[in-house]
Amino acid sequence: MTRLLYSLAWRLALPLVLARLWWRGRREPGYLQHVGERFGWYADAAPLQDGKALVWIHAVSVGETRTAEPLVDALLQAYPDLTVLLTHMTPTGRATGQALFATYAPRVLQCYLPYDIGTMVDRFLTRFKPRLCVLMETEVWPNTVAQCVRHKIPVALVNARLSERSLKKGQRMPALIGTAARSLSCVAAQTAADARRLGELGARDVKVTGSIKFDVAPPPSAAIGGAALRRHFGARPVLLCASTRDGEEALILDALAQVDMGDALLMVVPRHPQRFDDVARLIEARGLRMARRSTLNDAAPPANVQVLLGDSMGEMFSYFAACDVAFIGGSLLPLGGQNLIEACALGKPVLLGPHTFNFALISDDAVQAGAALRVADALDMLRQAARLLHAGGERAERGAKALAFAEQHRGAARRTMNLLRPYLERKA
Repeated sequence: MTRLLYSLAWRLALPLVLARLWWRGRREPGYLQHVGERFGWYADAAPLQDGKALVWIHAVSVGETRTAEPLVDALLQAYPDLTVLLTHMTPTGRATGQALFATYAPRVLQCYLPYDIGTMVDRFLTRFKPRLCVLMETEVWPNTVAQCVRHKIPVALVNARLSERSLKKGQRMPALIGTAARSLSCVAAQTAADARRLGELGARDVKVTGSIKFDVAPPPSAAIGGAALRRHFGARPVLLCASTRDGEEALILDALAQVDMGDALLMVVPRHPQRFDDVARLIEARGLRMARRSTLNDAAPPANVQVLLGDSMGEMFSYFAACDVAFIGGSLLPLGGQNLIEACALGKPVLLGPHTFNFALISDDAVQAGAALRVADALDMLRQAARLLHAGGERAERGAKALAFAEQHRGAARRTMNLLRPYLERKA
C-alpha cells in the first residue's frame, strides 16, 4: 500500500517534474534531449549486441560516473563478452561518461534511467534485460528495486554510503525504504559506519570494501591540462575552492576582504554548472577582478585578476593539478561536504569545513593522517590557506601525506569485483 501511494504521488507530480525539466533546460539544453528515455522509451538508444551479457550501472551524475570508472574498467577487462549500460539522471553525468568511455564503444552504452514509476522502469528492464543492476553510492529507488526483483535481476549497491541523517529519514518510511534495502542482493559499503547504518536500514549481506574513488586514477590529460594552467599562473600561489555550493561562495568572497592573501590567485569552481553565471555576478558585485576559464581558452589570466571562475566542464582534475592548496566545498554550510580523494590523489594539502557528514570517516581519517586541515568557517579557511600558500615546507609535507593517504586506501574496485563475481558468473 505504501509503495502504491508512493507511485501515485510520482504520477501526480509528473507535470511539476516536466516543468522543472523544461526550466532546467533553459539554462542547460542537455535536459531537453533524450526526454523519452526518462519515461522508459528507447527507440533511439544504441542497439544491443546479440548474445552479449549486459551489466547495468546507475551513475546519477558526474561524481558517480567518475567513481564508476575503475569498476567499469575492471568489468570490461575481466569479461571480454560483457556490455556495460551506464544510466544517468543529468546531462553532465552523461557527457562525462561519453568522455571517459569513448574508447570502449560499443561495449559501453548510455541512456537516462526513467523516473521511478513501475511501468516506466518495466519498459526499461524489458528493453535492456540486464544480468545485474549495480547502483552507485546512495541511489536506491523503491520502484526500480521492486521491478528488478520482479524481473529476477539481482541488485548490488556499491561504494555505498549512508549518513546518520539519511538513516533517520529512511527509518521513518520502513515499508518503502526498508523494503527496498532488504531487497538488495548485496551491498559494498565504503566504511564500517556506513555498513552499520545500512544494516540498520534493513540491507543484508553488507561488506566493507572501501571507497572506489581512491582507485580513480587522474587521467593523463589532467596532468597536461594542469601543467598548462600552472604555466599561465606563473609563480603566483593558487588556492582552489572546489565544488562549492550555493551560499558558500558569498561567505568566501566576503572573507577575502578580511585576509591578506598576498599575490595569491583564488580559483572558485562551483559544483553545479547552472550556477556559473550566478557566481560570476557575486564576484563582480564585490568589485573583484575576475576572469572566467571558459573565455580564456589557452591564454593566461591577466596579472591583476584576483579570482578565476572555473566555469568549464571535465577539468576538475586539471584544477586540482594546477593548485597549491585545495578547499573542498559543501563543508562550510551543513550540506555534508564533497569527497577529498581527487585532491589527495594529486598530492594537494586539503582544507575542510566543519560539515562533512556525507564523508565523515574519510574526512576524519584524512585530518588524523595530516592530509587535511579542519577549519571553522570561511575566514579561518582563507587564513589557513594564506599561511600554507606561503609556507612551502609545511605545504609540501601535507601534500606528501595527502598522496600517501590516497595510496593507502586503494583496492576497493578489486574488492567490489570479488563481491559481484557470483552474480556475473551465474547462469543466465
